[in-house]
Amino acid sequence: MLNPTLRHVAFKQFFPYQGRIRKMTGLLWFYQKSGIQKIIQKSNVLRVLPGKMSTMEKVIPQVPSPSRLKARPHHITPDGKAKKKVAFFSGCLMETMFKETNEKTLFLLKKAGCEILIPETQNCCGALHAHSGEKEKAKELAKANIQAFEEAEIEAIISNAGGCGAILTEYDHLLSDEPKWQERARPFVSKITDVSELLYSLGTENLQLSLPAQRITYQDSCHLRNVMRTASAPRKLMNQIKGVTYVEMKESDRCCGSAGIYNLLQPEMSMQIIDHKMDHAKGTKATTIVTSNPGCLLQMKVGIERKELTDSIRAIHLIDLLAEAAGYEQEHDA
Repeated sequence: MLNPTLRHVAFKQFFPYQGRIRKMTGLLWFYQKSGIQKIIQKSNVLRVLPGKMSTMEKVIPQVPSPSRLKARPHHITPDGKAKKKVAFFSGCLMETMFKETNEKTLFLLKKAGCEILIPETQNCCGALHAHSGEKEKAKELAKANIQAFEEAEIEAIISNAGGCGAILTEYDHLLSDEPKWQERARPFVSKITDVSELLYSLGTENLQLSLPAQRITYQDSCHLRNVMRTASAPRKLMNQIKGVTYVEMKESDRCCGSAGIYNLLQPEMSMQIIDHKMDHAKGTKATTIVTSNPGCLLQMKVGIERKELTDSIRAIHLIDLLAEAAGYEQEHDA
């Protein structure tokens, strides 16, 4: 179990506050860009860290600069005529550590024909709080998010993280002991849509998905598959990328061992699960493992590190793969 002090800091002093998360991410950016990270890694001092912490340090994504973290658009118009008017749930870690994936999500939605609203007052989804028994704080965050989105005239609220999307669809259940809030939650819940479902429904003609020849496979996010019931859309999108060969992984629907903060609370069992998962991944002979949740993504990267496969296999978020196939880098380097 988490130390009570650490639990208080994480759930009540850190995750509810976007500004604090951005400041912490800014410190991580300095650690990565100043050269300190390379010095630390070469010194082998990370070997003294418990469990898989030294491996986790290696797989943390390169985070954006503080100036990029502050650049947060609130309204994006589509390329051409709007097919859908949607709102985007940007999240907390997705909008900081994984901000590039959020930016690529907006790129794909815009290219697919969406007008996008990004409410400024939205905050953490509350998933970690709900899963860890911090129900009152989870309810507080849920109410703030309902308020942030309920006045927007939109057709859907888009999520790009399975864990976030799952708890968003359960706000009416979370607030079931407060009838007025439960009633306000229902329209919100009815609009929650994973980005893969929307992109597939809009069609990929405008995206012109194409990549150099490669073999790819997919690891389901448990929350996305079992709570949001989204499993086929990611696969259909991947199969529409010219140049790739999609291979289904054995037991792709079984947990990777991340499971919110399970990998922190039960690291030994979590590592057994990911080692087993990597055996199935290797069996596909894929050079790219795709997933749809940041926790799953980091866990797959840990698995790749543990099996010493970093030179032959990469793990990537579905959105990052689709953006790569849609020419995101070429457009933004131009």
